Amino acid sequence: MTDTANSSDHVKHASDISDTAFALLDRQGTVVAWTQAAEHLVGYSAGEVVGRSAALVLPRFGSAPTMSAYVGQCRARNGWSGETAVRHRDGRMIAVGMRISMLRGQDGAVRWLASATDVCPLSGDSVNQLVQGAILDHAPIGVSVHDLELRCTWVNDVMESHDGVSRDRRLGRRITDACLRVETEATEAMMRRVLRSGSANVHEYRTWLPTPLGEERPLAVSFSCLQGADGMPLGGCTISVDVVEGRRERERLTVLGEARSRLGSTLDVMQTGQELAELAVPLFADGVAVDLEQSVPFGEGAPIRIGSIGARLPVLRRVGVASIHRGAPESPWVRGERTLIPPASPLARALRTGRSCLEAKADTAPGGWIDGSPLLAQRMREHGMHSVMVVPIRARRVLLGMAVFIRTENPLPFQETDLLLAEELVGRAAVSLDKARRYRREHTAALALQRNLRPHRLRGGAAVEAASRYLPADIDRGVGGDWFDVIPLSGARVALVVGDVVGHGINAAATMGRLRTAVHTLADMEVPPAELLAALDDTVERLAEADADTPDRNPAVVGATCLYAVYDPVTRRCTMAAAGHPPPAIVDPRGEVTFPDLPTGTPLGIGLGTLFEATELELPEGTLLALYTDGMTETRGESIEEGMRRLGAALARRGLSLEELCDRAMAPVEAQVACDDASLLLVRTRSLGPAGIASWTLPRDETAVRRARNLTTGQLAEWGLAGLEDSMRLIVSELVTNAVRHGAGPIGLRLIRHEVLTVEVSDADPYSPRPRSARNVDEHGRGLAMVARLSRRWGTRPAHDGKVLWAEVDLAHASGR
Repeated sequence: MTDTANSSDHVKHASDISDTAFALLDRQGTVVAWTQAAEHLVGYSAGEVVGRSAALVLPRFGSAPTMSAYVGQCRARNGWSGETAVRHRDGRMIAVGMRISMLRGQDGAVRWLASATDVCPLSGDSVNQLVQGAILDHAPIGVSVHDLELRCTWVNDVMESHDGVSRDRRLGRRITDACLRVETEATEAMMRRVLRSGSANVHEYRTWLPTPLGEERPLAVSFSCLQGADGMPLGGCTISVDVVEGRRERERLTVLGEARSRLGSTLDVMQTGQELAELAVPLFADGVAVDLEQSVPFGEGAPIRIGSIGARLPVLRRVGVASIHRGAPESPWVRGERTLIPPASPLARALRTGRSCLEAKADTAPGGWIDGSPLLAQRMREHGMHSVMVVPIRARRVLLGMAVFIRTENPLPFQETDLLLAEELVGRAAVSLDKARRYRREHTAALALQRNLRPHRLRGGAAVEAASRYLPADIDRGVGGDWFDVIPLSGARVALVVGDVVGHGINAAATMGRLRTAVHTLADMEVPPAELLAALDDTVERLAEADADTPDRNPAVVGATCLYAVYDPVTRRCTMAAAGHPPPAIVDPRGEVTFPDLPTGTPLGIGLGTLFEATELELPEGTLLALYTDGMTETRGESIEEGMRRLGAALARRGLSLEELCDRAMAPVEAQVACDDASLLLVRTRSLGPAGIASWTLPRDETAVRRARNLTTGQLAEWGLAGLEDSMRLIVSELVTNAVRHGAGPIGLRLIRHEVLTVEVSDADPYSPRPRSARNVDEHGRGLAMVARLSRRWGTRPAHDGKVLWAEVDLAHASGR
């Protein structure tokens, strides 16, 4: 025996353990004995507490009829031991770490020892800290209570595992009578010293005591004086802790502390699962496998609720594996593989119930549950898996997966304390995994939103060749508020649009999608650029007002800029208007770069009611037109003018394809940390020569329809499109008839051969006709309905001096009748 009661180390740390408060309670929760440390903690003296209910200091005890019921409530609430609140004499509540141990006496009598310490970080590695740590944590502690004659009156079951003395042999006897060893004399001497002083101070020493198996292990033993209602000693309380086990618990708690910083270092579920496995090996497990429900890593599929699993188990995939053996040979499956779960196994039971399963002695015998997976059974038997813990990974009642802990080399089976530690570790990992799962789901949704909101391919038709690039500021989600489009219009024309919604991320992307849809709708209605921006401005204001009237919605993204242009390959003219957006870069076929003096306009949704103005330019064939957002020209340390010059210089290089020019223009932006989304739309203009266009002016009389049919027939024959003659004669007849009856001024007829065949009929009346349903007795009203059936699409658009009715017909099978 090594007595360290008077050592300098003991003196240095004696005050630490003296802060632990003890109270002895009977079955009904009446305080039987008290300590000075308890008085220091809650302010009540022994005379004020002894003989009264524990509810005086434990508010939650009031609803429990007995101590046994109270402890059961505590276990159900937060697992016992744990942090709880006690009432101070002055009425305030104090957070304490509490442990309640059941003690047994003679004839089956029961008492309870409650120990509490003010919650605070522990420091140092002294023996008294181990005792305090055992009180606060789940390490087994031995407790015995002795009377003034040093006879044992109450003891818990753990004490026997510490010194090998059974409860029946210990009760009613002094320690020197129950255990004949040299160190017992010193133990009694220490107990007498505590009783004589009446002090609540804790004294301690380290000693080697044999276990029932004959092994000697170091124990830390502390003594406290229990006082009665008169403040006089009633007896002593002895607390013993296995030093090795205490140190192991400290190591485990250290790992739990590390888990806070190590788990979830990224939002990658695979990495988090691996981190969880590696934290537990070799701390308290020889091997760990982490399996997640297959939708978790990919962010797809509905979450699985705890308790909703029926006979069909969820599909799990291995995301983490660790072992004391190189290569984890015990694991039948590697990371990424689907795992097989035997239906009658503790693994399946944990998934169905959402509760942990401890199989201290794994059933590896033939005919057991492991036979449900021959490969798993083979590995378990080959590597001597003898103890298994299964802890479900769950968060907010969602089942994420499970963690399996095994022992092979360590001969000791898993105990409840191991399961508590595993559950704590898995619980912390579950928080990180749930964040990663929700991030992955959001990321997947954002990418789906991006795919649906952005054009899959740019269709420039006969008007332009197009290429584009997009670099979001939010690289992780890949979505922002920028958008661009090339929208085919009638008459081989195209609309070019680029826009920038204020903000980044999924909210900006959602607003962008709403604006993009509005632009498509307005473009299909052939609204001119300036009028389109005015209508889009009203749309943004209405969206903001609607979102503001919905209190549970996130604030709407307010404000956007836009540039809208229409290019006609027949006239080679481009009409454009801007709403707070930078002007396009125009590179002529010689490589000269200009930025047109375009009226800037105000951003959309500002509410100033500013009129937007359009500018019309004639572009030579082969002109490069660059539409972009300010992320292309506004970078750190560079003015907007410098950014525009840099962009123009990158685009002025002749002989490069549009894709190569896109790469050159984006390279400086990609090399910097993005502070804004950057979008670039490049188009190279084309033109339609006279060979693909035929136009005539018709008189507005009864001869117009016949002449239009004949001109159309002749032109189709010249183009080798005789197979379209029947349908085109009918379409032309109906459109010209409509112009004769309802139009004004001379009638224009134009045929345009490009990717489709377009017929256009114009007149000076600005009012567009509307199709209607004709009754059986009506002589008119069926013309536009017939045009709609014969053409791939048709419509009307305003013109400078009236309107244009148009229809398109596919060129397929146009060569034969």
